[in-house]
Amino acid sequence: MVNLKRGRPTPFDHFMNRAKVVAERSTCGRREIGAVIIKDGVEISSGHVGAPRNAVHCIDIGRCLRTELKVPSGERYELCRSVHAEQNALLNAGRMGISVTNGEMYIWSKRIKGAYEQEKKGSKIYGPCMICKKEIINVGLKAVYMREEGVGDVSYSIEEIKSLLIKEEEEIRKSFRP
Repeated sequence: MVNLKRGRPTPFDHFMNRAKVVAERSTCGRREIGAVIIKDGVEISSGHVGAPRNAVHCIDIGRCLRTELKVPSGERYELCRSVHAEQNALLNAGRMGISVTNGEMYIWSKRIKGAYEQEKKGSKIYGPCMICKKEIINVGLKAVYMREEGVGDVSYSIEEIKSLLIKEEEEIRKSFRP
């Protein structure tokens, strides 16, 4: 007899699991990150963190410039060889001519053990970064859902993403010393 009462993941868990699978392709030495974009309940694009197409990956050369320079997490992204998972998901949709307007992004992230000078235990979910926030706003996504392995889940509406961007800008203004 077939068990018709078996459980199945919620849509949230299913798409978060998809982002986790995409993260397996990550080539950053600091984090595994995967992002999937969903529209009308269908996955339309995905991306992982890693070097640009046909470029050498950090895990292949065994080096990370930001680690060597002791750049703290969340700072100086222009020094990073990798393209963020969020950016790759957006770029991959564009390469295929797929509109992501009114879509939702699911992001799964995990720190690589020992990859950071000062290991921080849980408590904060990192991302999307300021650059990715601006791109998410501009393409017209309506929501972002994140899971930081060992920390938890957080959801953002586009209005919340805009508010976070303004808040981050204010914090930078306060700490900036010309």
